[in-house]
Order: sequence, then C-alpha cells, then structure tokens
Amino acid sequence: MARLRSLEPALSRGPAAVGRAVIEDPLMVVPMTIQQLAAHSGTSDASVIRLAQAVGCSGYREFRTLLAAATAQSAETARGGLPADIDADDAPETVVTKLEAEEHRALADTAASLDVAALTGAADAIVSARRTVVAGIGASGLVAVDLATKLERIGLISRAVTEGHMAMTLAVLMSPEDLLVIVSASGETTDMVEPLAAAQQAGVPTVAITMRPRSSVTSADQVLIGVAARETGMRSAAMSSRIGQFFVVDALFTLVFQRRFDEAEAAIDTSHWQLATRRPGKTTT
Repeated sequence: MARLRSLEPALSRGPAAVGRAVIEDPLMVVPMTIQQLAAHSGTSDASVIRLAQAVGCSGYREFRTLLAAATAQSAETARGGLPADIDADDAPETVVTKLEAEEHRALADTAASLDVAALTGAADAIVSARRTVVAGIGASGLVAVDLATKLERIGLISRAVTEGHMAMTLAVLMSPEDLLVIVSASGETTDMVEPLAAAQQAGVPTVAITMRPRSSVTSADQVLIGVAARETGMRSAAMSSRIGQFFVVDALFTLVFQRRFDEAEAAIDTSHWQLATRRPGKTTT
C-alpha cells in the first residue's frame, strides 16, 4: 500500500485510476477479479495488469495476494481507521487527532517504501564528498536547509541553496569530488531538474529526495522516495510532502553520523561547549 500510494501520482491515466480505486477501498478490491476491478475503476484489464506490474508484482494474482495481506495487517494495527478530512468547524482536539493519524501513516509508508540500498549509497556519498550542496525550492527548500544544517553541525562542508539561479551557478562549478543533493517533491521543478542535469554532465555524484518515483530527478545516482501525507482542503501539497521528506533526511543523517561517529560526536561536543559559554550567567575562562 505504501508503494502504491507513492507511485499513483506518477502513473499513466489507466493504471492511476485503478490505483486510486484500490487506495480508496482495498478491502472491497481484494475479492475482485481483473475484469471486476477494471469495471469498478472504469478502465481495462490491461490497466489492472500494468498497475500490478508497476508496484513490482509478477501479475494480478500476486498483487491480490499481497493486497489481502496488507489489508489484514492494517486491520490488526489500525488506530481507529483513517480520519476524515479536516472540517472548518472541527474542534482543536479533533484537528490534532486527524493530523497525527495522517502524519503517522505518512511516516510508516515512507519507512516501508524507502530503498535501504539507495539510502546507504547516499550516506556513503555524503561522507566521501569534499563538499555537499543541497538544493530545494519552496517547501522543499526547508528540507534542504535542514539537511545541510545537520551536516554542518557534525563538521561536514555543506551548503543549502533555495534559489534556482544560484543552484544552477553552483551546479556548473562543481567537480566530481563534490556531491549535489536535489530535494523536490514533484521531481519536475525546472529550477531543480536543470542543475541536476548540469551536475551529471560534469560527472558530479547526485542524490535526489522526492515524492514521485518516476519523475525527472530520479535520474540521480541515488533516489530516496518519501511518501506524502494525504492532502485535504486545509492541507496543501507543500504541507503534506514535508513529512516524508524530513523522515528521509533524518534517516540519511543518522547513517552519515554512524559512518563518522567519532568526528561527529566531537563536533557536537565542541559546539555544545562553545554555545554553553554564551548563555546568560555564563562566562568564559
């Protein structure tokens, strides 16, 4: 289900329609034949088969078997079911509960769908890079700043870029000893796609953090997919996408920290000590 939710926005019309039908009511879909699901989703048998293959199944039989297992597991672990959309007259307690449930699912889906090999490769690339440039625009820029700041905190040379022209300027000046990390929820933002292409042309290693598995930025050497929380009328795409992206950043940073544990720990201890001397009532000796 996590894989299906992350893939659905990037699928072609037919398989996407089948995917939405499955996501909306997986329990109802489980007993359906190919023909029944095609009719239910307003598509064709071929679209059903293409969806099954898109999520990594050999065919519809395996897809239906895995879907049955997923719905059974969901029934075991469900915490009151999926919340409804947030309404304008919802009480604050209700808003908090609904948001918590949606964000919990986004985190669980991201963890389930994250490619561990790609995550490991990205961590290795950061550790070995002379300098890491992390680029993102808009809400993804907040994620880019978060990752770059974390890396700087443990003594790695890193820079966040949140403007398209500067991202391109840095990309064309980078060398193969550097690393470019692109953060783009859609994976199609021109201000991110073009710097990625320029860096690749120069032989610069690249990492992409995105929500769309089949987007343009997935041409990067390592691709890390985050899963968005469900959008509602009061929850924009920018809000919903950040949850999965921040989880990916935290997982990536943790692996980087592990790989240079002694240096990272020393850097954090040093910064803690230096900052402690700046607190009110503290003096340096």
